[in-house]
Amino acid sequence: MEKAIIGKKVGMSQIFDADGKVIPVTVIEAGPCVVVQKKTAEKDGYEAVQLGWGDVPERKLTKPEKGHLDKAGVSLKKHLKEFKLSKAAEMSVGDVVKADVFAEGDHVDVTGISKGHGYAGVIKRHGAHSLKATHGTGPVARHQGSLGSGTDPSRIFKGLKMPGHMGVEQVTIMNLDVVKVDAELNMIVVRGAIPGPKGGLVTIRSTAKTIIEKKGDAGISANPQKASARVNPQKASARR
Repeated sequence: MEKAIIGKKVGMSQIFDADGKVIPVTVIEAGPCVVVQKKTAEKDGYEAVQLGWGDVPERKLTKPEKGHLDKAGVSLKKHLKEFKLSKAAEMSVGDVVKADVFAEGDHVDVTGISKGHGYAGVIKRHGAHSLKATHGTGPVARHQGSLGSGTDPSRIFKGLKMPGHMGVEQVTIMNLDVVKVDAELNMIVVRGAIPGPKGGLVTIRSTAKTIIEKKGDAGISANPQKASARVNPQKASARR
């Protein structure tokens, strides 16, 4: 079943699993969200729901925004996001979506706005190499260098890796594991890092990836022509 929720990034931490291994995790304050609007195939041509998250005073909303929320009969919300879900037809305006819609072991995609780094050069923005830091380089060690020929085509093609505004882009990290869910604290803990600064708005939804379940260890092959069947007794890893 497809699921989705809105939240904010609290920060990163680490926890220990049952085997004592360290797991880097990101804590997300997710929900509670309320269904503000419902799109139907008959009226809108597709099925989706619009979720609202984060209470906000009336003075911080425009009249159209307030009227949209008043029509739904819900409290004023700061952030609105639309999600196309397979079960959208079963949801109704006013339904509340909490963090426990996800469970430990679920795989999710997390979308957020990446951190801004201002105007950056090609070395920081694209990982380009600098010139040698010795005599004769001059004041161009971190410059971009030549971009194209002269007479023909007499211009620079679009799409080249050049200096410019770095960050503040929508980024999606896919197929993260949900490590822990706490409905009372509105907390979802996922394995790994997610985009954005602390306090940044993020959306969590069921992953679009196809999850392939592991079928156990491969072991040693019975085929003598395979590398896994040829055990070299000279190697330390093969000695018992």
